[in-house]
Amino acid sequence: MKILYLETSSKNCSVAISDNEKLLCLSEEVSDNYKQSESLHTFVEWALEGAGISIKDIEAVSLGKGPGSYTGLRIGAASAKGFCYGLKIPLVAVNSLETMIEPFLKQNYDFIISLVDARRMEVYTAVYDGETGKEISATEAKILDENSFEELKDKKIIFVGDGAKKAKEILQLPNAEFNEEVYPSAQYLIKKTIEKIRNKEFEDIAYFEPFYLKDFHGVKRKK
Repeated sequence: MKILYLETSSKNCSVAISDNEKLLCLSEEVSDNYKQSESLHTFVEWALEGAGISIKDIEAVSLGKGPGSYTGLRIGAASAKGFCYGLKIPLVAVNSLETMIEPFLKQNYDFIISLVDARRMEVYTAVYDGETGKEISATEAKILDENSFEELKDKKIIFVGDGAKKAKEILQLPNAEFNEEVYPSAQYLIKKTIEKIRNKEFEDIAYFEPFYLKDFHGVKRKK
């Protein structure tokens, strides 16, 4: 089964294609300018070319559903729906925070904590078991202070994501590691997507909305 993966929730505009669990091609770029609108469909073309297939060969689309950048998520969702409508194929959606932990599983951490930068001292976060990847604490928007995650101070933990920079500056956790160079990537959608396809956990394309977690606060125009 050929599957197209889109991950646009962060600064990393990421596209992958797999044949079942085998990664065929990955095309991605991290940019401070959030280039999803101009790069996403180019990356899809590159990934298809790299995989040696055409868009008509795609049998399902998987989307990193957030939380993350409101605009990025809108672009990713619109593209995913367009492919699914046009090709008459199913849509799968995976929590973007969940995909960030995969490179760190089974590395002797008690917990892996995803942190995506929101505003000021706020992050989107979730806590996962370091061995199994099982969700320990559900995804939430959290304002960091020096007492955040204090209950884990005796555990070996790693914070991953661009929100880890904030956390490193204020958290009082002597056993913690921080890796701020981690972004959601389409290649890490594969494992969870295959599980969802096997369980027939598909999204309703007409009514699907990304996992924004919070309402969008735009800038009001001056009258």
